[in-house]
Amino acid sequence: MTTTPNTWIITGASRGLGRALAEAALAAGERVAAAVRDPGGVADLAAGHPDRFLALAHDVRDTAAAPSLARAVLDRFGSIDVLVNNAGRAVVGAAEEVGDGPLRELMDLHLFGPAALVRAVLPAMRARGAGTIVQMSSQGGRISFPGVSAYSASKFALEGWSESLAGEVAPFGVRVMLVEPSRFRTGFNGADVLEFAADSAVYRDVLAAVRADMAGADGRQEGDPGRAAGIIVSLVRGGEVPLRLPLGREAVERLGAAHRRGLAELERWAGTARDADFAGVPASVRPV
Repeated sequence: MTTTPNTWIITGASRGLGRALAEAALAAGERVAAAVRDPGGVADLAAGHPDRFLALAHDVRDTAAAPSLARAVLDRFGSIDVLVNNAGRAVVGAAEEVGDGPLRELMDLHLFGPAALVRAVLPAMRARGAGTIVQMSSQGGRISFPGVSAYSASKFALEGWSESLAGEVAPFGVRVMLVEPSRFRTGFNGADVLEFAADSAVYRDVLAAVRADMAGADGRQEGDPGRAAGIIVSLVRGGEVPLRLPLGREAVERLGAAHRRGLAELERWAGTARDADFAGVPASVRPV
């Protein structure tokens, strides 16, 4: 278990799970650098923990600013032990309804921004031989359904990038954990956060239930951000983290069912798939 304070960088720490994580880390005696678009949103945390809290104005989509953010944290606290890429939001709409602009923005927010921050903090983590990168994904980063193609595309991308990253940095003592929450009572489904693409007559009936469900979930989510944050902080401060952590009962059940369906489909079509190989050629041998 950790005996000295860790220094955390948490993006999107002004509300939701990011805010809960900042509070839980501070309660555990850790040091927190909150990377937020408006530092005024965390002024109370800065006032309550002047020696262990730093608010930094940062837009995750500004990848060029990532190195200066890391340098500011190192200058203030001397180390970077934990990076939590938490900032995010969703766009709801059929794949044909969501244009290039919103799709690219989600990729910037959920993939390119986090990747830039990881690159910025890794040299300090490698030099110390320790560190933890927490990527806040979603159950929508492993499974998808009509209406969330843009969101899932960005989270699927984050998951694939991070799984490769985990193997690359493990020899240097750096850990990677992908967190896959179900619905938590944050502002994620709020009218000021959740974006809906303009609906078309073609998909109106197809997505009516999904749109209503996403819009009506705010304030009714079963997930407790405080409990989720406590679990994440406890794991990070402990000796082992999973590569993937489904968070919440729904995530466990839906992801488990998806894995079982995927395995059944693989087995059903395995013979057909194997017939695509050259006859008599030995199976490839890979290093991993």
